[in-house]
Amino acid sequence: MAKKFKDTKVGSFLKTKGSFLLNTIGETITNKGFLGVIKNLIVKDDEMPTKDKETALKLLEMDTVEMQEVSKRWNSDMTSDSWLSKNVRPMTLVFFSVSYVIGWFLNYSLDNITSLLSLIIGAYFGSRGFEKVRSIMK
Repeated sequence: MAKKFKDTKVGSFLKTKGSFLLNTIGETITNKGFLGVIKNLIVKDDEMPTKDKETALKLLEMDTVEMQEVSKRWNSDMTSDSWLSKNVRPMTLVFFSVSYVIGWFLNYSLDNITSLLSLIIGAYFGSRGFEKVRSIMK
């Protein structure tokens, strides 16, 4: 999923500890390959207590596993024989994009659909970036 760093498990933990990391990269989307950088920043943070570092690193690992499982599920859908499972994400993206454009032309309030469309676009295109980064690292 396309979560912002501040919405991940490790981001929520760092928010409670008042870490400078959250203020610096809190709006960064996690699945664009930043998790390795975040790990290095946590390890090198001299102000964070060792216990908090260990907790943050465990939570970061949980977030990484979560993203890998989502990628596996999406890959499984793509290898399926079902037309619907292969096309439900692109159809959702097209539907919300068209709905947004129509709403914009008709001067409707687009607050709700904007956040949904942002989430869909981030998940759809961001997950592909995460998959590419992961395949390059292997």
